Amino acid sequence: MTNYCSSNTIDKVVEDECCNKSSMIMEENTIVEACCGGKELDKISIVSVDCCTNTKEVLHPVNVKFNKGSKEEFRVYGMDCPACAVTIEKSLISQKNINEVNVNYSTGKMQVSSTDELEFEFIQKQMKKLGFEIEPIKVNSNLKTYFIDGMDCGSCALTIENHLNNLPTVKYVQVNFSTGKMKIEHENSPDDIINEVAKAGFKASLITNNKLTSSSTRSSNQNGAVIFSGILIALGFIGSYTGISPYLTITMYAVAMIISGYKPVKSAYYAIRSRSLDMNVLMSAAAIGAAFLGEWLEGATVVWLFSLGLNLQNRAIEKTRKSIRGLMELSPPEAWVKIGNELIKKPVEDVSINDVIVVKPGDRIPLDGDVIEGESSVNQAAITGESIPVDKVKGSFVYAGSINEHGSLSVKVTKLIEDTTISKIIHLVEEAQEKKAPTEAFIDKFARVYTPVVFILALLVILIPPSFGFGTWEDYIYKGLMLLVIACPCALVISTPVAIVTALGNAAKNGVLIKGGTFLENAGSINAIAFDKTGTLTEGKPKVTDVLVFNDSEENMLSIARTLEEYSTHPIAKTIVNYAKAKSIHAKSGAQFKNRAGKGIQATIGNVPYFAGNLKLFEEVGTPITNHLEQILSLQNEGKTIVIIGTVENILGIICVSDTIRKTTKMAIANLEKIGVKQIIMLTGDNEGTAKAIAFEAGVNRYFSELLPEEKVDAIKQLQEEGYRVAMVGDGINDAPALATANLGIAMGGAGTDTAMETADIVLMADNLDKLPHTIKLSRKAISIIKQNIWFSIIVKIVALLLIFPGWLTLWVAVLSDTGAALIVILNALRLLKVKS
Repeated sequence: MTNYCSSNTIDKVVEDECCNKSSMIMEENTIVEACCGGKELDKISIVSVDCCTNTKEVLHPVNVKFNKGSKEEFRVYGMDCPACAVTIEKSLISQKNINEVNVNYSTGKMQVSSTDELEFEFIQKQMKKLGFEIEPIKVNSNLKTYFIDGMDCGSCALTIENHLNNLPTVKYVQVNFSTGKMKIEHENSPDDIINEVAKAGFKASLITNNKLTSSSTRSSNQNGAVIFSGILIALGFIGSYTGISPYLTITMYAVAMIISGYKPVKSAYYAIRSRSLDMNVLMSAAAIGAAFLGEWLEGATVVWLFSLGLNLQNRAIEKTRKSIRGLMELSPPEAWVKIGNELIKKPVEDVSINDVIVVKPGDRIPLDGDVIEGESSVNQAAITGESIPVDKVKGSFVYAGSINEHGSLSVKVTKLIEDTTISKIIHLVEEAQEKKAPTEAFIDKFARVYTPVVFILALLVILIPPSFGFGTWEDYIYKGLMLLVIACPCALVISTPVAIVTALGNAAKNGVLIKGGTFLENAGSINAIAFDKTGTLTEGKPKVTDVLVFNDSEENMLSIARTLEEYSTHPIAKTIVNYAKAKSIHAKSGAQFKNRAGKGIQATIGNVPYFAGNLKLFEEVGTPITNHLEQILSLQNEGKTIVIIGTVENILGIICVSDTIRKTTKMAIANLEKIGVKQIIMLTGDNEGTAKAIAFEAGVNRYFSELLPEEKVDAIKQLQEEGYRVAMVGDGINDAPALATANLGIAMGGAGTDTAMETADIVLMADNLDKLPHTIKLSRKAISIIKQNIWFSIIVKIVALLLIFPGWLTLWVAVLSDTGAALIVILNALRLLKVKS
């Protein structure tokens, strides 16, 4: 913490509230005079300053040092592809004192740990050399989150931000239309913030521990106001044809305008104050202009249609947001904690790691943990997307939010509420929703230009033609008002985010975590998918399939094999050891163990050197192998991994190990081919024979064999050079370089590993491929709907513009076309909720 007034080393001041300067930048080594006491300031870097009353947190002070062994987190700016993350990692890890670097392209974050003290300035300079900017990430405990009800498009979010930024008690605010959430740091009470949001025409509800403090549903009063004003307009319209006094009908229209238009006009007032040109401003101007021209029926109809449209839009948009919000309700707020022989109900926030909780039949599991007592079936579809309940016994892991079908379970808690798998899913999905897809970002930029241009055009239409005698003022004011209505780009702006949020919600409910709209769009364009073999296409659990003995007994040969392999950490070695243990075969006494890299292992047993390994090992030591060569090659061609046991003089036997294909693999690959994926490739380090056999069994149409981990990256690049957009599917750990190089990285089994959830662009939470075809299909459907929405919105605007000048368009029809188009766009996006796996 640094006090602005007492420091005489200041470099950059971004905001000086006390001096009423919104942007005062001071370059390094420049001495300037500050308004606070006339002090000279030079060299510091802070976020915001109120030098007379407050002390602020230094964000990245010059030459700040990070402690030895600490893991520091930074936000990285400038990365435009996953390869950038790999470049940064390779560059920084080569620097002195840096022992670990993890860069996540999906989240734009970097973690760095060092073997000694490390200066921020050093890291910053290294990153600048690579063309990237960084800033440390500070966890702000004062940040609160609110649900905002009533936003219809991105301009509403901007209006709220601008309004709250004018308050001295608000230090930071960010409003996201897609999620309907506001993150804010403020010094006043939550009630004050809720009241300020209400002034802008919206409703805020504080979220604590992922729970709403109050319902965020729309008030029925607003629905009643729309219905009542609609009745008044109908009565006034009928009265105008039945001889009722014109003053009475005008009064009905005026009252209807006030009732329906109160909220839009109020929101428009705050939008203008915050220099935002949103739909409320445009519609309010159109309605007031119509009344000014004496078109009371048109003015009342404009406001009523607008209010009705907003109500319908809000209901539809809430459906898209509920697709994610429902995840928050999965974890129960309380847990039965076992203390001695008693069960005590506690809030989940008060439960600690290693506490024992009891989950009764039919209850949701409140926290992640290991089963220590009891047996049951648990429905974990909300986390992994698996439709069939999974049997849980002592030692099984259970997820918070899953349902205990039958039988009582005692669970030892392994994660706090904020660290549970479901909490991380919610956090990552919300992060994904807040990221703008390329299409959405482009449309937002277009809308920022489109609305002011059409607004200026409307003013020119109102002023220029009648000024030169080309028509009456009334006619051109009316045409200008219609242009104001058409200037509202609401349907176009929401066409993309509504579809993306809906698709992300559908994916999350099906056990697929998509990290953002960018990756959703990328998935829709994929035409080649490369799979890592082990643990992805196969179970990743090798099994002994054959044991062949030549010059020894099976028991003695397996005893020698166990002796050799017990000192190896290789999965195949562990498989052979476990196989021997299962047959109650004991190891012998060995010595002089030596690993033969890439070939096998050797040890001395009873003064005789023994070897276990592949064909290359025995060719190297000169063991006569010609008599067994045909049999070995035949077994390899069947897709089996061969481990030969023998001495320099002869071969004692052969142990065949095979990794079985997953049950879901063939169906998943067949479904990928059905939806039009052109190339399905397998990448493996296995020999040609094994790779060919497994590729044939799995149904892939191409494979790369005998690959080292770094050579998988070359295989991905080769496919990209051939013109394919490639997705790489792996475990998210060993395949990190290939996942980063591919156009799209997909990790399996994300529910079981935090690393997979961080490294990949898309995470399949269950440990199978069932959901992959659904993910590709959903992404393509989302892209199709986004295109439909964009073209529909543009065509409606063009048609409306063309109908203005011949006089074929009326003001209320213009409003109907705008709100109607927005509603149709939302309803079209909601179709993504119905895409089934």
